[in-house]
Amino acid sequence: MLRRIPIVSTLIVLAAVAVMIGLGLWQLDRRAQKEALLAQYAAALKQEERVALPGDAADRARLYYRRTSFDCPADGDTQLRAGHNSRGDTGWAHWGECVFDDGTRAEVNLGWSAQPSQVRFVGAMISGVIAPDGAKGARVVADQPLPGLGASAMPDPNDVPNNHLSYAMQWFFFAATALVIYVLALRRRLRQGS
Repeated sequence: MLRRIPIVSTLIVLAAVAVMIGLGLWQLDRRAQKEALLAQYAAALKQEERVALPGDAADRARLYYRRTSFDCPADGDTQLRAGHNSRGDTGWAHWGECVFDDGTRAEVNLGWSAQPSQVRFVGAMISGVIAPDGAKGARVVADQPLPGLGASAMPDPNDVPNNHLSYAMQWFFFAATALVIYVLALRRRLRQGS
């Protein structure tokens, strides 16, 4: 009977299953890391002490969800992007860009409106929360909106997804499915060979 079991196919399936189990375990490890990061973010959001806004995006990432204050030199109209207000309504977030003397820049969410109308922004003292912003690294959501705008939704660490457990379960399911399919195929082959 052992001679009829395909060695190469069995090794390939077992290697694939081992890789899938390894990916599931990796996702469980990522889950623990993400939970620690989210706890760090939640603790940062509770700190009242304001920090200086660093110029480097990597340094800003260390300060996600911390409060900051700085003088924002700017001159121009706000840029509109889809956004939410403090009540969760969908509308338009008004963004301004601070350009500092050393050439570094910071994007600031200056407020929210229901209608897409630009607002002039000539710079101001900004107080707000440093938040993640995808490829740009970080943004600041202002505590006080510009005159004529409503408050934008403040950043919330609970909005950061932590779906690593479901990914792990998917990998384990794929591994189990591969084993079941292989065992069924092997039983069929062995039956046909007898």
